[in-house]
Amino acid sequence: MEDIRSTLKNLGICVIIPTYNNAGTVTQVIESVHNFCDDIFVVCDGPTDGTVELVKRSDVPVNVVEYQPNKGKGTALVTGFREALKQGFRYAITLDSDGQHYADDIPAFAKTIAENPDALLIGSRGLKHDNMPQKNTFANKFSNFWFTVQTAKKLPDTQTGYRLYPLYKMGKMRLITSRYEAELEMLVRSAWRNIPIIPIPIKVYYPPQEERVSFFRPGKDFTRISILNTFFCFAAILYGYPSMLIRKLFQKN
Repeated sequence: MEDIRSTLKNLGICVIIPTYNNAGTVTQVIESVHNFCDDIFVVCDGPTDGTVELVKRSDVPVNVVEYQPNKGKGTALVTGFREALKQGFRYAITLDSDGQHYADDIPAFAKTIAENPDALLIGSRGLKHDNMPQKNTFANKFSNFWFTVQTAKKLPDTQTGYRLYPLYKMGKMRLITSRYEAELEMLVRSAWRNIPIIPIPIKVYYPPQEERVSFFRPGKDFTRISILNTFFCFAAILYGYPSMLIRKLFQKN
């Protein structure tokens, strides 16, 4: 794995793993990522199940960022971005700590970003994976539709958390959201900045229903996402589309 480690270092790529109460899986995720990458940030977003202690006891050297109370995935990601920028990283790969993502997809992110500097890469899951919850398929199609309305761009999967963010290109983007919907906000606002968004195929593991751990709250989180989509539809007309056009004109000049 030395070649991929060197490649990630040369490209300025780190891995950020946001985690809440994932004591059952976080150690395994860290170890699998370390097979490919030496520069790992684990953001402990107010866990109460001993996750922090497990991360600190891990044999893998990681940068641990912790705080209380739980503030949401969006805050965890932005906190990780801030730390990565302080240490001079150009890109950050993000993946979930519940064991859903496969670390051996990291080389595909590295290869694609080397060919497309400063793009935002987003993992693309097949919507017919075994054990994929039906509600996930519906939510993804719903999110894909509104993303296209708001940006005039099409993506096959707008909800996966397995991504590569161009930290310098995004700048110090100040989010108006802090939880799951923040990933949608970053995607839409990056599109408005004319940052190329490139989907790449990834594998995904969905455990059987009885083993599945999810902190997504269908009622509250779906409501927040719906409100955000409504806001972005208006914002797209007043700011998003004009901004994309102006940036495109200046880029041509």
